[in-house]
Amino acid sequence: MKSQIIMENVSVYYEGKCVLSNVNLEIPEKQLTVIMGPSGCGKTTLLKSLNRMIDLESDVKIDGKIIIDGVNILDRKTDATAIRKKLGYICQTPNPLPMSIYDNLAYGPRIHGTKNKVELNSIVEKCLVAAGLWNEVSHRLKDPASKLSLGQQQRLCIARALTVEPEVLLCDEPTSALDPISAKHIEEQLLALKNDYTTVLVTHTLRQARRLADYVVFIYLGQIVEHGPAKQLFDDPKEPKTRAYIKEGIEYIT
Repeated sequence: MKSQIIMENVSVYYEGKCVLSNVNLEIPEKQLTVIMGPSGCGKTTLLKSLNRMIDLESDVKIDGKIIIDGVNILDRKTDATAIRKKLGYICQTPNPLPMSIYDNLAYGPRIHGTKNKVELNSIVEKCLVAAGLWNEVSHRLKDPASKLSLGQQQRLCIARALTVEPEVLLCDEPTSALDPISAKHIEEQLLALKNDYTTVLVTHTLRQARRLADYVVFIYLGQIVEHGPAKQLFDDPKEPKTRAYIKEGIEYIT
């Protein structure tokens, strides 16, 4: 498998406390990688490190290297805005901008210099189709995005991330605030998108990890315990903590 992202000896500290310790990991290209583990174990911290969203937190220090396309993105000379364009981030809670459905999607391309109306229309339609939302909203693009259901808002956020042509989608528990039907829609779209985008999904739900993952990373107390192809890790985990987590199917390891 070709690696899209390589992490070398990455550690993250909040207010001097180590919350992610010595991570060495390769994330495969154009597959769906699930980062799973109990709540509070460092999953979101790892995800935010991948596009330097971690920079937006107060009193944070990060060591090591994160290499994407041959570039160490933790080098302070690297443009964080360009990195975040390449690695789109979808939050746990839908966060549509306070504007119309259309303008939510046109916002990113406009910021990056696209002004042509025909081109913007094409981008909006293409990304709404990719997110499985076009048929539901094409007749009301000028309506406020806040009028959409939570599930539709989350798919809108996925569509918005696609408008700036990222290479990677970083998804932080994107279904946790949704009802089962809306969550199923999101899962279906993530599976459909993985052929075109490297996708990294944080979840603490074992069943979701089993349904979606091509590759799995199990993290516990800020450390990578085990990682590998999904079938191998679920069917024949090597580490006792991984076996316990999978066997019990519980949120916390006791």
